[in-house]
Amino acid sequence: MVEIYEDLMALVGKTPLVDLKRIAAGVPARVVAKLEMLNPGGSIKDRIGGAMIEAAEKAGDLKPGGVIVEPTSGNTGVGLAIAAAHKGYRCIFVMPDKMSQEKINLLRAYGAEVVVTPTDVAPESPRSYYSVANRLTEEIPKAFQPNQYHNLANPEAHYLSTGPEVWEQTEGAVAAFVAGVGTGGTISGVGKFLKEKNPEVLIVGADPEGSIYTQPEDIHPYLTEGIGEDFWPETFDRSIVDRWEKVSDQEAFHMTRRLAKEEGILAGGSSGSALVAALRVASDLPPEAVVVVLFPDGGRSYLSKVYNDAWMAEHGFLRRPAADAVVRDVLTIKGEELPRLIHVHPQERIGSAIETMREYGVSQMPVIRDDDSREVGSIIGSIRERDLLDVVLKDPNAFETKIVDVMRPPMRMVDVGERVDSLVSALGGGDPAIIAIEEGKPVGVITRADLLTFFEVRSERR
Repeated sequence: MVEIYEDLMALVGKTPLVDLKRIAAGVPARVVAKLEMLNPGGSIKDRIGGAMIEAAEKAGDLKPGGVIVEPTSGNTGVGLAIAAAHKGYRCIFVMPDKMSQEKINLLRAYGAEVVVTPTDVAPESPRSYYSVANRLTEEIPKAFQPNQYHNLANPEAHYLSTGPEVWEQTEGAVAAFVAGVGTGGTISGVGKFLKEKNPEVLIVGADPEGSIYTQPEDIHPYLTEGIGEDFWPETFDRSIVDRWEKVSDQEAFHMTRRLAKEEGILAGGSSGSALVAALRVASDLPPEAVVVVLFPDGGRSYLSKVYNDAWMAEHGFLRRPAADAVVRDVLTIKGEELPRLIHVHPQERIGSAIETMREYGVSQMPVIRDDDSREVGSIIGSIRERDLLDVVLKDPNAFETKIVDVMRPPMRMVDVGERVDSLVSALGGGDPAIIAIEEGKPVGVITRADLLTFFEVRSERR
């Protein structure tokens, strides 16, 4: 059967869910991602571009020969540009200067005009991208501003499409939905639909440090693009969000890079932010729970930023104490005060493991097969002090429980010859510890504290 679509707009939506088995291996609940970068324009904003234009046409606000003017971080512009190309409208987009050059070039490739404004100004400033867009709308004949921050066709598009897709794709098993919050349209529309289906679904908003949503008393610039705000949009229904998770730029960007390396998913920085939040939520839910995290766009628009080591280092997200520093150097500075590989066996009791942790002052250990083989394949799991504490608090008799019954998956492993950057990416992205390996054998556990000590010592030696 020949399957030919009428036009590109017919391909918007119906994006897939994918299981994040590797990066979410350390949390009990199942974490799945909705890949909005697979929309034809590369982002979730394709869903609202056509919806806002059609709503404006029906209302008589946009007529043939009209001009679309919109303040945008880039993705909404693409969604509008694609829809406008089919309908013959001219587009002018106003963007803050923190946006990547790739996004600016992309909009121009669609034939749009782009006006760039400063980021570090108040929303009411005549130089802000909101104010500039408003002025252009007033000055240009037949101009119309969809205004994704106030246009209720924005959340409605997600109520009618994204929400139903999440529900159908999980067959109603979704326990939590996690998304970054920018205009609030996505989380409001999806959240409303899911709540109508099941009031118990947890709706979680991921927010950058410095955004009004989680710290209205301390609004300041941040580098994560597309989410967070310095005002409350009309498209955002605050009552929908059950829980907020504040995520730093560093956490977001390191998780974004991990996502590409461990899952092969090249996503934008806001996806990393949402994933950090989703993993926190999944840590609090039972194994049968399904957590859906929304990835709004792909990573090709961020190759000069999040995926650029020089840019990351310039902004303090990658620290290189020395150009030749490797994982082995961290083990060396860690010293020989403790055995290199403090571990536990699967048949040992929780009580014994707690005693070992107290003796050596560690908070996590690998679980090694009972034959005590020192090959990488002998590592079958890991335990954390916090997990053991939770178990014994719930059941005072759990001290006799076997480690095999409570252990987590194995920790990530990094070769001693790899650059220290690999530790920064792993430990900065959420892993509390990693195992260093040499010639196929585990030789030590490195924690965040060990990495910080390494930076401090190397800094003092300079």
